[in-house]
Amino acid sequence: MSKQVIVIGGGIIGLSSAYYLQKEGCEVVVVDQSNMDAGASHVNAGYVTPSHFIPLASPGMITKGLKWMFNAASPFYVKPRLDIDFLKWAWAFKKSATASKVERAIKPIKDINLLSRDLYEAMKVSGDFNFHYEHKGLLMCYKTDKTGEEEWKVGQRGIKEGLKVEQLSAEEVSKIEPKANLNIKGAVYFHSDAHMTPNHFMPEMITYLKSKGVVFFDNEKVIDIEVANGKIVQVITDKQSLRADEVVMAAGSWSPLLTKKLGLKIPVQAGKGYRINVNRETNITLPAILCEAKVAVTPMDGFTRFAGTMEIGGINHNINPVRVNAIASAAQSYYNNLEITAEEKANASCGLRPCTPDGLPYIGKSSKCNNLTIATGHAMMGWSLGPATGKLVSELIVDRKTSLNLEPFSPDRRF
Repeated sequence: MSKQVIVIGGGIIGLSSAYYLQKEGCEVVVVDQSNMDAGASHVNAGYVTPSHFIPLASPGMITKGLKWMFNAASPFYVKPRLDIDFLKWAWAFKKSATASKVERAIKPIKDINLLSRDLYEAMKVSGDFNFHYEHKGLLMCYKTDKTGEEEWKVGQRGIKEGLKVEQLSAEEVSKIEPKANLNIKGAVYFHSDAHMTPNHFMPEMITYLKSKGVVFFDNEKVIDIEVANGKIVQVITDKQSLRADEVVMAAGSWSPLLTKKLGLKIPVQAGKGYRINVNRETNITLPAILCEAKVAVTPMDGFTRFAGTMEIGGINHNINPVRVNAIASAAQSYYNNLEITAEEKANASCGLRPCTPDGLPYIGKSSKCNNLTIATGHAMMGWSLGPATGKLVSELIVDRKTSLNLEPFSPDRRF
């Protein structure tokens, strides 16, 4: 008997869950509070990143965060505020930023990224889609020896984990990226990574899902969730009441507001990221992270995207021009011939990435509610981990053995 499933959230995680659930024969309804043409799933760097196996909560990040806290242009900015959920999250982040916890997180993060990359590639060859996908790797570009040493340490760890990684001099970089005119000392080149154009993929996926019978209720806000005997009996929106056998919570940064209604606390803070699109020739052909500035550069389908910053400051979509200028200035200082115009900066957009305290997403069932599957907290890896998360969610719901061990991602884990 096919299961009826409500997916709350129409970002990459929600759509990927719907994709694999309908493949398993489930009847799927997706509910989203927006019209699903904006948000973190549309404005991110489009990376598929096995190279990003070190979680955000790592030793040294607390010190950097404290230093950066007073600089609104810094790559990682935490806005101090007297909010109990934020304070608990910050304390859990501090407790997670230890060498032993980072060590334990490396394999699960790497494995779920590799699974996701394989699933994107399977989608690409399925014939069902026509999305932009290129497996060209990722350059970690640096200007100082100190950063170069730090990046190569991560690169060497990547080699130990089975990834192909090279350390390149500035001359070697200019051979593989000849026209971009990079102003750097060198780069660590991860061959494992791929990139896409998110705002082209998302509408294509929605069209495909609709053609397969997935029902969408957009511009519809979930206002309550009714529970009886440890089970969700109905999801109440501002327009209707919905019933289903199973519910998937994939509402990104909004997920904790909804799980609280179930007496379930999942620590998540919204981390705002910005993007600037340049719709003209930049001569950039390889994705790159400008390490000192923490800016991501992606040659997308028809334009180049510059994305960056992690601003932990609650749920809001206010654009801070200081942070937009910081991204533009960084890009111009790493690429000699690049100029980002005032108009391009004025058209900058932002999205909210759901950040957990330990850098691992929440994927799985909670002991508090037996027909709820949680899929959120992917932070900067949401795009990368979409298909893997969707696949794992579908396996849980139809009682298959999961493709990965879900213990590290448990929503009930303690910090």
